[in-house]
Amino acid sequence: MNRGAFYGVIASLLWFRLHFPIWLILLILLVLYAIMGGYSYLNVVARTVKRDVTGLSRYLQVLLRVRSYQKKNWTVPTVFETHVKAHPNKVAFIFEGKEWTFKEIDDFSNRIAHIFEDAGFLPGDTVALLLDNRPEYVAIWIGLAKAGLVTALINHNLRNKSLLHCIEIADCKAVVYGADFCEAFVSVRDELAPSVKQYAFDFKNNVSVPVGSINLDTAMEEASPSRLSGPQRANYGDKMLYIYTSGTTGLPKAAVIRHSRFTFFVSATFFMSPMTCDDIVYDPLPLYHTAGGMVGAGQVLLFGCTAVLRTKFSASAFWKEAIQHQCTVGQYIGETCRYLLAAPPRPEDKNHKIRLMFGNGLRPQIWEEFVNRFSSPSNRVQIAEFYGATEGNANIINFDGRVGAVGFVSMIAPSVYPVALIKVDDVSGEPIRGEDGLCIRCKPFEPGMFVGMILKNHPIRDFHGYADPNATKKKVAVDVFKRGDAAFLSGDILEMDELGYLFFKDRTGDTFRWRGENVSTSEVEAVISNVAALKDCCVYGVEVPGAEGRAGMAAILDPERALDMNVLATEMSKVLPSYARPLFIRIVNTIDLTGTYKMRKVDYQKEGIDVDKIKDQVFFFEASSQSYVPFTSALHEQLKSGKIRV
Repeated sequence: MNRGAFYGVIASLLWFRLHFPIWLILLILLVLYAIMGGYSYLNVVARTVKRDVTGLSRYLQVLLRVRSYQKKNWTVPTVFETHVKAHPNKVAFIFEGKEWTFKEIDDFSNRIAHIFEDAGFLPGDTVALLLDNRPEYVAIWIGLAKAGLVTALINHNLRNKSLLHCIEIADCKAVVYGADFCEAFVSVRDELAPSVKQYAFDFKNNVSVPVGSINLDTAMEEASPSRLSGPQRANYGDKMLYIYTSGTTGLPKAAVIRHSRFTFFVSATFFMSPMTCDDIVYDPLPLYHTAGGMVGAGQVLLFGCTAVLRTKFSASAFWKEAIQHQCTVGQYIGETCRYLLAAPPRPEDKNHKIRLMFGNGLRPQIWEEFVNRFSSPSNRVQIAEFYGATEGNANIINFDGRVGAVGFVSMIAPSVYPVALIKVDDVSGEPIRGEDGLCIRCKPFEPGMFVGMILKNHPIRDFHGYADPNATKKKVAVDVFKRGDAAFLSGDILEMDELGYLFFKDRTGDTFRWRGENVSTSEVEAVISNVAALKDCCVYGVEVPGAEGRAGMAAILDPERALDMNVLATEMSKVLPSYARPLFIRIVNTIDLTGTYKMRKVDYQKEGIDVDKIKDQVFFFEASSQSYVPFTSALHEQLKSGKIRV
């Protein structure tokens, strides 16, 4: 009997409830369960039913919330304004000793809305935001959203070509840049269209605003703090943000974040973790990222929580500031957990009030050690590990503390949340299809790509893609499990156990994750090639003992050994963020190419940094001297022993 027939039988039995005693119905159900899967299935049900029922009840809360917003056509600013009215003097953000109330954030955002609407910007126009972490960052894009504008959240580490690309790919009509990033912006602004307006922010201490830029601080003084009159300028399904992700194109991709997407992502974290409106969230993550800027700050905007922001994450300050501000919830990415564990033990480790840590990337090998170290007898820290691409529709969360899991799918009713693992080619990452032309589902303990089935116009299941239509097409597969269906391709390899728990394994394509950032190998390859007189090179991620993610390694074709390593290090530092610069350089005599002239990386990746296997000369980036030095067996041993940390 298949499961569809089985559920049909259940419906029939419920109809006949009046004619059958409950004990007989239960007996029949037990027999049917046994027929379907025998003892093993009954065992799975017994071990997962509590998890599934809890997950379903919380998921229904998420659905009800987003459906309510959809029905009322409430945007993110609309929801935020309800909290302003309910508690205007409650603290929304805490930053560098200053508290910002909900009313202060609202007034600030209203001024921004007036400035840009009065300047002639129309709903749907995009404005780039190049600024560091601070409450004003959130207030600016909320203000732009009130005017119906879309904000492109620029990674402030980007420079030159990458920075220019991010502004242009989103078709930005204006750029708001902070004083600290004046030099970076000025270096590319002459390449922008003359019609792009420039707004300079936070220019203090008599620092002059560059010619051609509008002083946003001065404009703010003259703008009204009252809300815009008339109807709201955007709808629930409209674009609100662009958040950039690295991709195989070699340059960041602008992922579309609609009001609907934002409300789902934030609501899912709130209800599934779960959190309360009284929580104080410690959010030291970048606000241009999904984790810090959407999931973290979103708890303030949509649920009235308080968030503590920080310019940059600090392991030494994390627990100290959490205690200082009486935080009850903390955010992490995998690297931050490792940094916290690497810090010397302190009394603050257990004296805090944080009961929940949520984020992604907590390595299974340090999971229990992390929880044990930072928990006290009266306050055991709960981990809510979630998984989900910024732009994707396939998001899951582990709320019951299963070590190493990033979430789960129900083995009792898998159709409730339509996500799956499909088999893909190890080299190309393309889905493997059966004789019928459809994708092949993975069985338990078979690694496969995580996909989410797409349902158009659904508040959760739809896929909104990127600013670039071509990039969007590459992330969608059709005819997945039946003719005419479609799925979002995450590009990530996961594995599922017999209980439905999912575990992250690897990433496909030309990206790897290092120091909490996605690194595009194509972008790094282009930079190295330019520096190295257009020599062929391939960049890939390698595992480093004791480190999260994968560090960059570049194999450079240089049989003449003419490459100056010092020049390479210097020139890369001018263009690439620190996390994107290769930690290892491998000098090779040949580079294998595929039939389509793509460089083969598989063999290089398999050898990693094992100097016993590698026959080529390898260099290691020494942080103390900021230069590349020969990578020897002795250095390799120091890495493995933890004497050298990266």
